[in-house]
Amino acid sequence: MKSLRFAIVILIVMLLAAHVDAKVKVKSLCGVHYPSDARIEWQCRKLKWTDTPEKLFGEQWQDVLRFNRLDRRHFIGNISIKVPKRMEDIKDFTPLPATYPDAAEEEKFILLDQSEMFLGAYEYGELVFSFPAAVGIAGHRVPNGEFRIDAADRKHISNLYTIEEIGRRYPMHYALRFYVDKRAKGWTSYFIHGRDIPGYPASHGCIGLYDEEMQLEYYGAYDRKVNRPYYHELKPPFLEGAKKLYLWVIGSRHDPGGFHKISNGPRMLIVGTPPL
Repeated sequence: MKSLRFAIVILIVMLLAAHVDAKVKVKSLCGVHYPSDARIEWQCRKLKWTDTPEKLFGEQWQDVLRFNRLDRRHFIGNISIKVPKRMEDIKDFTPLPATYPDAAEEEKFILLDQSEMFLGAYEYGELVFSFPAAVGIAGHRVPNGEFRIDAADRKHISNLYTIEEIGRRYPMHYALRFYVDKRAKGWTSYFIHGRDIPGYPASHGCIGLYDEEMQLEYYGAYDRKVNRPYYHELKPPFLEGAKKLYLWVIGSRHDPGGFHKISNGPRMLIVGTPPL
């Protein structure tokens, strides 16, 4: 009985800690520094509540979001973002190398640079696409090292964390498992999956990629209820890095939709230290 009570107390503490960590906010993305910032001249701009990426930056709205490691839900009034002085400097922005010679013999390879908060997909050493990534906060870092994708789940849901505004269990759609820490009590699984991309470390150890369709489904009614005007204006093309990576990893494999193991999945390398 005592051991059961102790386990319950520990679980409550973990959930409370998760709730507190989830509320970490950064008001100015100008203070989040990446190595690649040094090669692009930019200025800081405070957003108004009436601003949208499309209205401010036209055809290059996605480039500006990528440069700030940001999604449209977090493009809101009173935060400051980095705006390049020459927009052509960030066309199709990525800070990752166009080639990765160490993966030249591999059909598929994934690189995550935590210092840049960017994830890239390579085919025979050539970068085919990349996306901003939400990485772990202090105390919940994404582990560095070499891994391999070994499982997938299109509609994975967190067993531990909830979306604090609406109380629903946190969605981890288009989930790709790359590591199971068997040293942790009960084991801990690490995934790449769709989530919010706020422009700074925000996860509890997983790697988050764009998933605006999930955000519209989960947050849309809530945002309208509290008079956050953006979601009724959100239109395609949706930012969907998690879905694109998932489909690329699955390829011609059979995908039952639920959780399933993957044999000989892509190798993955995680390097660097998050900027915060």
